Amino acid sequence: MDSSNIELREEEEEEELENSYSQVGLEPGEQFQVRYSVQEELGKGRYGVVHKVKDQQSGIIAAAKFVRCVKKQDRVKVQEEINIMNNLRHPKLLQLIAAFENPKDIIMIMEYISGGELFERVVAEDFMLTEQDCVLFMRQICQGVSYMHNNCIVHLDLKPENIMCHKSSSHKIKIVDFGLARRLQTNIPLRVLYGTPEFVPPEIINYDPIGVTSDMWSVGVICYVLLSGLSPFMGDTDAETFVNITRVDYDFDDEMFNTISEDAKEFISSLLVKKKEERLTADECLRHSWLTHCDMTVGCVKLSTDKLKKFIIRRKWQKTKNAIVAVGRMTTLSETGCHSSDSS
Repeated sequence: MDSSNIELREEEEEEELENSYSQVGLEPGEQFQVRYSVQEELGKGRYGVVHKVKDQQSGIIAAAKFVRCVKKQDRVKVQEEINIMNNLRHPKLLQLIAAFENPKDIIMIMEYISGGELFERVVAEDFMLTEQDCVLFMRQICQGVSYMHNNCIVHLDLKPENIMCHKSSSHKIKIVDFGLARRLQTNIPLRVLYGTPEFVPPEIINYDPIGVTSDMWSVGVICYVLLSGLSPFMGDTDAETFVNITRVDYDFDDEMFNTISEDAKEFISSLLVKKKEERLTADECLRHSWLTHCDMTVGCVKLSTDKLKKFIIRRKWQKTKNAIVAVGRMTTLSETGCHSSDSS
């Protein structure tokens, strides 16, 4: 299938999606019990727990995120996430279907993503990862991010765990987890104190105002890891990682980059730029030669995923270790000028 047909199909898919979901408001918790049957647990996080659920009328399978709301600010935060997701009706972004309010929690019903994390998909025995595959995945990531940014929303936690495959047999991806996403307002600087150390941009570490291109730094890191299995700024400690980030201390010297195209390296280098104003935007990424002409210029050489497998194992270990991490923890590293916290 040629690219024009693919683009046409994606446009039809996007139009269909925008017409298929209505604006979600909070409904009484009793309605959840009437409409959905709760099935197995899918996962836990800093927010609460996610279960697979079934719409008892339509039979559609969905995912229900039960968010603990003990304090008033917890409820306000979830409402902000609902408001943001109401504005993100795009096929590359996880979709919100409904929301229900109980005295101690809010239940968010979202589409069920069955394909697992993208990085785990590409290291599977039945998958042969090539640079062309990486182009396909990065193009979709940039499409989703572009839609967010054009709606003045920044994700602020783009990392491999938040890039999912729609189905196990599909190359289609979905960006998930908008719990840290924020809406940008004109002429009102926004500073934040959170992020995942390996993927956080220099402006967050320095507590400078952020912008839409703060996400683009994270996109650059994701691309670097996907192609090589290496983390460009990873140090022995978070403090060392932050120093590497603020110095933009990375390279392409590893042998893993020997078979990677110069276009791909230039793409990454255009994102891992200290000044956020000088980074490529998501729209500019979609016009970059690596994402537009790679199919014609790059061969289908199989990329080794041995280092990527080790990266995934390490990230899972860190996630277990840091299951509950308070925002602001990294302020204890103030002597290094680091102000971010780990949301891994």
